[in-house]
Amino acid sequence: MRSEDKIFTLSQLQQQLQTWRSQGQKIVFTNGCFDLLHLGHVDYLEKSRQLGDKLVLGLNTDASISRIKGPSRPLQDEKSRARVMASLLFVDAVVLFDEDTPLELIRAVQPDILVKGDDYTIENIVGQDVVTQRGGEVKTVPLVKGYSTTNIVKKIENQHNS
Repeated sequence: MRSEDKIFTLSQLQQQLQTWRSQGQKIVFTNGCFDLLHLGHVDYLEKSRQLGDKLVLGLNTDASISRIKGPSRPLQDEKSRARVMASLLFVDAVVLFDEDTPLELIRAVQPDILVKGDDYTIENIVGQDVVTQRGGEVKTVPLVKGYSTTNIVKKIENQHNS
């Protein structure tokens, strides 16, 4: 399968979700910017996928990242980030969203399991009420300490400025 084949519009994703659900597949959802792929991301996504049968990744658009993280981000455009994320064998679908939070996307996907890193408490995970109200689960997975895109950017900036 080509990585491009795992990048969906919302309407395409909803059709794919129907197929997976008809096959009895458990859908896991997570989201993020994934601006620079690093070990922390890989470990987190692999652990997330192990919680179900299919992992759907909601990916922030360039515009939403700029609003959230400032005008110097993202470092890579959304098409590049989507392809990189779709190339991971444990990511089954990538869908872009333009809002500041994934709430509307979570409502549309209706995942069986919603996952974030353990830097979140379950009560503070956007969409947790939507998922639990329909009988789904909300989980956190342990993050690999010391890995973040922000830290990598700072390290590069420090090396460049010295």
